[in-house]
Amino acid sequence: MTQDEQAARTSRDETAYEPDPRRWRVLAVSLVVGFMSLLDVTIVNVAVPSIRAGLDTSAATIQWVVSGYALAFGMTLVAGGRLGDAHGRRRMMTIGLIGFVLSSAAVGLAPNAAAIVLARLVQGASAGLLTPQNSGLIQQLFRGAERGRAFGMFGFTVAVASATGPLIGGLLIGLLGEENGWRSLFLINVPIGLVALVLIRRLVPDNTVGAGPEGAPKDSRIDLVGAVLLGLAVLAVLFPLISLEGGAGLPLVVLIAFPPLAWAFVRWEARTVRMDRPPLLDVSLLRGLPGYANGLLVGTLYFTGFTGIFLVLSVHLQEGEGFSPLQAALLMTPFAVGAATTSPLAGRLVGQLGRRVTLVALGVMMTGTALAAWLVTSPFDTLWWTLAPAMFLAGVGGGGVISPNFTLSLAEVPPAMGGAAGGALQTGQRIGSALGAALLMTVYQAAASVTSAPVAARAALLAALAVLSLAFAAAVRSWRLGD
Repeated sequence: MTQDEQAARTSRDETAYEPDPRRWRVLAVSLVVGFMSLLDVTIVNVAVPSIRAGLDTSAATIQWVVSGYALAFGMTLVAGGRLGDAHGRRRMMTIGLIGFVLSSAAVGLAPNAAAIVLARLVQGASAGLLTPQNSGLIQQLFRGAERGRAFGMFGFTVAVASATGPLIGGLLIGLLGEENGWRSLFLINVPIGLVALVLIRRLVPDNTVGAGPEGAPKDSRIDLVGAVLLGLAVLAVLFPLISLEGGAGLPLVVLIAFPPLAWAFVRWEARTVRMDRPPLLDVSLLRGLPGYANGLLVGTLYFTGFTGIFLVLSVHLQEGEGFSPLQAALLMTPFAVGAATTSPLAGRLVGQLGRRVTLVALGVMMTGTALAAWLVTSPFDTLWWTLAPAMFLAGVGGGGVISPNFTLSLAEVPPAMGGAAGGALQTGQRIGSALGAALLMTVYQAAASVTSAPVAARAALLAALAVLSLAFAAAVRSWRLGD
């Protein structure tokens, strides 16, 4: 599809748009579901010691309790988004949420580690069906300034879920005890998910009714070959990175499979479009919409720089400084507070200021990260008054990155492709998260072998700052190009 054809289709979509009076309630329900799925990426980190002790299993097995979820999640995001575009977002949210609730119950009641790992894989795949429906619904239900505000709430959800997972996990384990308290982290999804399921069936509109472009019948076929190729390409990146995070370096050889798989996916998708079949992800979005490609790069680099900070600080504060899991989580909570403050504001301002919102936000976050790197070597008893304010400042900046980047990246994407395009953005975030966690933990462990733990933490935070600088440079390029 040419740029002129894309512009014409977008113009037709805007002309035909009629606001749904229930759109804000629909958004609230979808964000609650999104919060659940994103929370389970990080909430389990504080439960790893309890799960290992309770089930008497190896560290390598327990690593897959954490990593299996992230792996299955990342592999299914784009396919989940495309299924929502083609077969209805309400339907995919229903299927995904049923799978998520059942697998959460299976994890919480699991008799052994093998059952947990298997259930976590199903839980991650279910989350991959759920999460891209958020961006798809926002594309479908909102236009103009309202879309920016909606993505502001989405960014708020992502930031808070990422930052508060360890805190919520620590609180539940502290209240219910270490022996079985970890099971509550998963079982709590069951009642929340059942309530959300009822609300989805009552409120969320379907998007299967209607016609395709120029009045043609909607084509709901799914590109299975493209889904397999993309899933294998994501697996070739995530599996070695997750293995490296757990201390295994040999799986890095799997990375050599990524370039040919990515090339095969792009060629197949281009062929699918030429044959007038519905692609999994229209790769012409990357060529015809520079703002989308630039936004994908900014988002991936940002998550590479920011996600690993929580893992490194959690490990350092507990192993290097002697904090309890709950104390470590509380010390990082100011980031979530700062992000919660600015995410909705950034969503409202992006329509007026464009990419400049991202530039200012990244600058503030980099300043907070630099302060954290400087202050992390403070004496143990002063970290509450030194590191916490730096984390708050970083959160103030971080809250202004995610939602404007989604808004700008998807601004010209047709709503009919909104789920798949949003899923691709979130796949980039998952890859960035895995890469950042592996990179920062490798730096921390290498530095800790030759120097003190606080200095090693500083080295890891400086590595995060370097990656955030790359994200800033990509945002500057995007701004100069007018995206």
